[in-house]
This record gives sequence, C-alpha cells and structure tokens, in this order.
Amino acid sequence: MKHTYKITGMTCGGCKTNVEAALSNLKEIKNVEANLKLGEIKVEMTSHISIEKLQEILLKAGLHYTIEPFIKNTSHSHLHLEHPKTVEKGNGVFYCPMHCEADKIYETPGSCPKCGMDLVEQPKLQVETKYTCPMHPEVIQNSPGSCPKCGMDLVPMEPDESEELKTYKMLAKKMKISTFLAVPVLIITMAMHLPINPLPKLMPQIYWDWLQLFLTIPIVFYTCWMFFIKCYKSIISWNLNMFTLVGIGTGAAFLFSIVGLLYPNVFPLEFKGESGDVSLYFEATAVILALVLLGQLLEAKAHSQTSGAIKELLKLAPSEATIVVNGKDKVVSIHDINVGDFLRVKPGEKIPVDGVIVEGSSSIDESMITGEPIPVDKKSEDKVSSGTINGTKSFIMKAEKVGSDTLLSQIIQMVSDASRSRAPIQKLADTISKYFVPIVVVISILTYIIWANFGPEPARVYGFVNAVAVLIIACPCALGLATPMSVMVGVGKGAQNGVLIKNAEALELMNKVNVLITDKTGTLTEGKPSVEKVFSVEGDTTSLITSIASLNQHSEHPLALAIVNYAKKNKIDLVKAIDFEAVAGKGITGIVNNNKVALGNEKLLIQLNIKVSNTLKNEVIVEQKLGKTVSYIAVNNITVGYVSISDAIKTTSKEAIEKLMASGIEVIMLTGDNENTAKAVADELHLSNFKASCLPEDKLEFIKKLQAEGKIVAMAGDGINDAPALAQAIVGIAMGTGTDVAIESSEITLVKGDLQGIVKAKNLSHAVMKNIKQNLFFSFAYNVLGVPIAAGIFFPFFGILLSPIIAALAMSFSSVSVILNSLRLRRVKI
Repeated sequence: MKHTYKITGMTCGGCKTNVEAALSNLKEIKNVEANLKLGEIKVEMTSHISIEKLQEILLKAGLHYTIEPFIKNTSHSHLHLEHPKTVEKGNGVFYCPMHCEADKIYETPGSCPKCGMDLVEQPKLQVETKYTCPMHPEVIQNSPGSCPKCGMDLVPMEPDESEELKTYKMLAKKMKISTFLAVPVLIITMAMHLPINPLPKLMPQIYWDWLQLFLTIPIVFYTCWMFFIKCYKSIISWNLNMFTLVGIGTGAAFLFSIVGLLYPNVFPLEFKGESGDVSLYFEATAVILALVLLGQLLEAKAHSQTSGAIKELLKLAPSEATIVVNGKDKVVSIHDINVGDFLRVKPGEKIPVDGVIVEGSSSIDESMITGEPIPVDKKSEDKVSSGTINGTKSFIMKAEKVGSDTLLSQIIQMVSDASRSRAPIQKLADTISKYFVPIVVVISILTYIIWANFGPEPARVYGFVNAVAVLIIACPCALGLATPMSVMVGVGKGAQNGVLIKNAEALELMNKVNVLITDKTGTLTEGKPSVEKVFSVEGDTTSLITSIASLNQHSEHPLALAIVNYAKKNKIDLVKAIDFEAVAGKGITGIVNNNKVALGNEKLLIQLNIKVSNTLKNEVIVEQKLGKTVSYIAVNNITVGYVSISDAIKTTSKEAIEKLMASGIEVIMLTGDNENTAKAVADELHLSNFKASCLPEDKLEFIKKLQAEGKIVAMAGDGINDAPALAQAIVGIAMGTGTDVAIESSEITLVKGDLQGIVKAKNLSHAVMKNIKQNLFFSFAYNVLGVPIAAGIFFPFFGILLSPIIAALAMSFSSVSVILNSLRLRRVKI
C-alpha cells in the first residue's frame, strides 16, 4: 500500500535525505520518497503505520518536522516560509556547538554522544511571561491583572534560570572545589623539588604521598568524573574526541600513581628515583583535570556570548500590550492578541505585533531590525513591525500578524536555524578531526617507545611523562569549534544589521560571488509605483481607468496596486471583472463590462495579435526614455491608450552599486520592462550591462549561461517572477519588502529591502570567512606545533621538555581562544 503525506519543515536536500533514511529503518516500510519542492512524502508500506508512529520516528531521529494527511486540491493565496517545529523542554532545546550531526537537536541537556562536548542551550524562541503578586507569590497567572487575594497589580515574574546558566554555576562550583584540592597537591610536589624540602620534617614523605591521593580522589571521582564518563562513551561508540585523550592520559597517570604508592616493588629500577621511591603523578592528574575543567568553565561562559544576538532579539519582544475594546484601554499579555485587534502604542513603548497604523502618527526607531539608526516617520496606513520602538507620539494600530508570524519572530527563528547550519568549509575540519584522535594516540605510543629505548635515564619515566603530555595537549575540539562559532556570531551580527541569512552555506558563498543579477522594480526602485497619467486615443480616460483598475483589483503586483489607488484617488468606482488571467512577464487580461480588456507590454499585444499604431508607439517611447514604465491598454482587441507609471530609484541604489563594483562584482540588471525604460534606469545608475523585456524564464536561462561560463552568480529580486532565478543563483537575495515566494526561494533576505544590504552581506561574508580561516589556522598550527613539542622534539637540541600540566593549560585555552576570536566579529563594521 502507498500513502502520500504532507510534511512541513524540510528546507534543504539534507532534510530530505534524513527523512528518507529515518523512515526507511522501519521494517514495515518498503520505500520512502520525499519531495522537497512539493512538501510531500510518498511512503510504500507492507502494513499500515499510523501518522502518529511516523511522527514519533522522526522525532526520535531528531527531525522535528510535521507530518499531516495529504489533502488534494488545496490552494493558498500566499506561500509562507515554514520552519521546523522545535521541541521545547525547560527553557529551550539543546545542540552540539561543534554541529557533529548537522542541525540535530536534543530535548534534554547533557553531552554530545559523538564529540562529548556539553550541549549548548538554544534560547526559547517564544517568550512566555507569567505574572505574580508581590504580596502573595503563590498567585501566578498567565496574563496581567490584579491579585485575587489583596487586589494589588500583578507584576511580571523573573524568567527561570536557563540550563546554560545552571551548567555554568555547576562548573563554577566544581572548579572551586577542584582548585581547593589541587593547589595543596601541587605545593606538595613542588616542595619535593626544592633543594631543601621542609615537608619531611613535619611528617614522613609516605604520609604526604597518601595525602596527595586523598586530595586527588574527590577531583577524579566527583568534580571531574564526567570527563571519564565521556571518555568511556567515546571509546565504546568509537567517536573518539578530546575527552578520549584527557581520560586516557589522566587515568593512566592516576592508576600509575596508585600502583606506585601501594606496590612500588612491581616497577623496575628505571621508574624509581635515587631514594628508591616510584615517581608519583597525583599532581599531574589533579592539576590537569582542574585545568580542563577551567577550560570547560570558560567555554560555557563564552558560549553564552555567541548566542547573544538571539537573546538580544528576544529582549525586543514586549510581554504585554494595550488593547482598545469599545473605546477603553486594557492591558493584556502579548499572547492574547489576535489578528484584527486594535492596539494603542504609547510614547517610548515597543510595538507588540506587526500591523498597520489606523489613527495617529509617530516616528519609529527600527534600528533593531534594519540596522539603520535614523527613526522613520510613520502615518496612517503605514506598516509597523513588532519589537521596534515608538517615538514621542501615541497611535492606534491594527494587528495583522501575531505570534510566530511576526517579522521579529521570523527573524529570531531564521537566526536560530542558520546558527546551527554547517558551512562547506567545515568539511575540512570534520575530515581531519575524524582521524585526529587515533593519530594522536599512535604518536603518544611511539613517543613512549622512542624515549624508553633511546632517551636518557630514567628513560621510561621520560617516555611516560611525554606520552601523557602528547595526549593532553592535543585538542580536536578547537578544530571542531573553528567554523560553527564564527557562523553563529556572524549570523547574529547580520540579523542586527537587517541581513537575514538562511544558512551558513550562503554566508560562505556570498564571499565568492563575482556577478550580481538584480531586478529593477522593488529592488533598484522603491517598489512604490504611482500612475503619472492615463492616455486615451479617444480622449475619454474615465472608462479606461475603470476598466484597468477593475481588472487590477485581482492582482497583487505593485503596478496593479498603483492603478487601483489612482482610480480611488480620482473617485472612480470599480466594477466586477471576470476571467482574470495574469500572463507572466507580459501583463493581464480579463472581461470588464462585457469588454475584453488587456493591459501589458508589447509582448502581450503580439501574443494576442493586437496591433499598435505608430503614433501611439512613438508617444510611448517618449515616456519610456524618461524612465517610466508604460503599459498598453487594449479593449476588444484594439489598442486604445496607455498608462504611464513612475517608480523612483532608491536613493541608496547608486551608492550600493558603486561599492559592489569597486569590490570586483559585476552588476547586471534584468528587467521585464522595455528597452527604453531599462536604459534610462541603467544610465542613471551607471550600469554597463542590462537586459530588458525579460520573462521569468529569460532571467533563469541568463543565470544558467553565466554559471556555465564559470561565474559565481547571486540574484537580487522581490517578486514572484524572480523566484525561479533566485532559486537558480548560487545565492538568492530577497528584498524583505517583497513577496513571500521570493523570500522562500532565497538564501538571504534584506529586511529593509535595498542594495545597501547586499554590501553589508558581502562585507559580513568576507569578515566571517576571514575569521573562520584564522580559527582553522590557529587550530592547525596549535596542534602541529604542540604535539611534537609535547613529544620532546626540542629536548635533544635545547633540553626543553613540556610538562603535562603546561600541556593541559595550553589545551584548555586553545578552544577558548577560538571562541574569543569568533566573538571579535561582534565588533566588525559591515
């Protein structure tokens, strides 16, 4: 039996592969075929499996997609960007900072089953505020109001401690205990190397050795026992990692010391000192583990800063709003707002949801989502976004998008998803890390063999100490963290500047782009066209305006909106239109007042076999050379006039194009507009290359041609017609002011919707890739130099050996150094 299901949440080829692999593991399933474009999965079963069972299998595999029954003949007026549903327990979900298994997430805290690193908490993406009474803390409600016991106003509760903070506090507590115990062990050992050791005068050396053991036991079996658990898990699963090396090295030193303390006679003379005692390494065990713990503590602190962008975005969301009901104001929770509600926004308040101003005006600070510091003046019928801050005036707005549909929520979700994605450059680090630990173990064994056979006396002691140092200094986690840390900080930096990056691959590829294809309307121009004039060969324009506006009331194109608004401005009533059809890249047709009406470019008229007089064509050319977009009007297959529409070029377009061209990017404009209008725009923007009268398939083929020539092509657009080209380009860049389809087809979205955002994206990509390469170089150089030094390569020439304790200190700070270098991206100007 075969079943087709709808699935939401798949965003890439990797998602498709993971879904097919997870469901294919069921013995009842013969074949699974996922269709990324249609959002469907076809499952062939030997016996029926419920949707609930399929959903459970996906969740167990860490794939948080939603399976629903497939309903035929379902249509939607808009396509919306779908995001994987997130399983939230406690304060969020958890993921590995090294992204060992791509974007896999976990429901509970702990350590990564592959690399052993502590899982990092993703901040909860939907803020839920509860309210309590200052006098009666047992009173807790989901919304503001008054206390039922004493009548006092309820106040917002402090959010629960994040798992991240709990982990940090736990590590800090263990670090204090480890330090308290390890310092005396280190002092005892250091005293033994003094010319005159004062300790034997207090009590015999054997008691000091036992004291070292007792002080080390709590470190091994309590504060740092987690490292040995991770080491054991890594060995039995053969996912060798940093904790494999730490566990083997410190475990060997600890067991060696216990045997040396209890049964010294089992060791040959080479392991004994002048006094006949076996050298003990309790101080190495205690101090090394304490230093590794210190590294974990510093990493936990630094990790909280790498996700700082998401946390800052979450702070933008207000917890409550003022709703206007029957002329009266009422404070409600942000979660109680519905689409269509009227909200009062007072001076200085954050705008609670996305909507439109219906009464009043103000200036809005939108810097938190666009990166632009200058407040924007807003008046009635202007759009406002959640999280932005009202200026000095009060206004009433109508809610249009609430909850997860708001721009702020989508930004937070996109940043979160992109932060966990993997850049192609990470494959290099992954490949090296795969073989890194076994190679280090082999080098450690060879180090012991070489020292034991060719080193000075006590050769075996030297061999043992240096072998442990090799294990301890190697740090595969520095390699693993090099890319994801930079990506996480870079994606957050972009979001704070109005550049939303869908995945890390786009962030990397943007740095390689050498050709930018750009649409005209809404990309280079404001996308707010207005009708300049309507011309009729018969002189009467009212009937023409009625026809074309009535026809355009069914279209969502910006030009259609301009025509409808022009009719309303001239107080012309619209009538019913039937048989409406949009001809992609050409225009529209339909029937108005029993007349066949066509509105579009010359290609539409050719398709309909409608002729244009030379006189009318010449008048149109004059308008086009002024940069106007002109559409012919035909009624009953006769051309009767035209409509001239102007769309101002964005003030930022010229400067942005100059910057892009200066950075070596060739900018080419592809537009569906005619040659004359396109040339006028190209001349004003100093574009050397453009192509006019492009249909959607023309843009697509043009990009394919450039790619066949070896060009790295990015495409910027905002309309439905741009979607195929956006998907074909190596990086699709959508204007945030454009259509949902364009945004869905792109990898980068510019919130403000102008080309300055592309300049920012290019600069950000360059900065992130430079940072990643710095991290990788540091990690490679650290291990390439550190391991040979620890093995004792400098001893024959300079008599230098690296203590395992120093090796542990270096290893602990290597990962921290990578994270700190990544955090520098937060200060980069883009």
